Amino acid sequence: MSLPVSEKRAAFRRLHETGCFVLPNPWDVGSAVALKHLGFKALATTSAGMAWAMGRMDGAVSLDEVLLHLSSLAHATDLPLNADFENGFADAPADVAANVALAVDTGVSGLSIEDYAGSAETGLYPFDLAVERVAAARAAIDASQSGVVLTARSEGFIRGAPDLDETIRRLKAFAAAGAHCLYAPGLREEAQIRAVVDAVAPLPINVLTPGLSVASLAGLGARRISLGGALAGAAWGEFLRAAEEIAEKGTFSALSKAAGGRVLNPIFAEG
Repeated sequence: MSLPVSEKRAAFRRLHETGCFVLPNPWDVGSAVALKHLGFKALATTSAGMAWAMGRMDGAVSLDEVLLHLSSLAHATDLPLNADFENGFADAPADVAANVALAVDTGVSGLSIEDYAGSAETGLYPFDLAVERVAAARAAIDASQSGVVLTARSEGFIRGAPDLDETIRRLKAFAAAGAHCLYAPGLREEAQIRAVVDAVAPLPINVLTPGLSVASLAGLGARRISLGGALAGAAWGEFLRAAEEIAEKGTFSALSKAAGGRVLNPIFAEG
């Protein structure tokens, strides 16, 4: 039987208090159960992984589809689940707040709101609006009395605006607006990560893995390490390599690396 949502949320908050933990990103129930089997302490959704599993481009999913996905994964294991909630599926702060309330109701233990407005043409939300959106998300969480962890993301480094000073300005403002955790995906240099950690201390920083080890990122002060769509991409990479070999050569050697029923059935039997 699944743990009560309140216990998962309390466990997720404790993870942010000390140390450093990896927050891997499943894209469906099976991958969530497998990651729990491997001993991870919490999970996070991936907007890209979800979209690819549905045959869509990243970002081409609806709010209703995401809410159903969140509910499915939040109740798939006893682990806390953090939601990649993109831009809150709205522009106006009041609409962000309404959608955050819906996300909280799915049973997630945390969620992120980003400052990317959804297209290359619009780029990042203007500074003041971006801050108001984070404040609205926090107000919705407070109103729910859920204890959900709010992560505020500044997307400049992966959206064509890699300005460290502006990223730090936004993260500090998001912290003041009520974010519990801060996140600037795309930071790759140790000096950048350290600068962000120092700027918002003592609040925890999430890092999208830049290829550094867990020990190295922990030494830089990162509290949380996520993988984004990397695990889903790795799975798709193996699938495509095997399928391309069959389609182009008529041979099946790539299937020798497949995880069959002998490996997978015991994992899913635990669930």
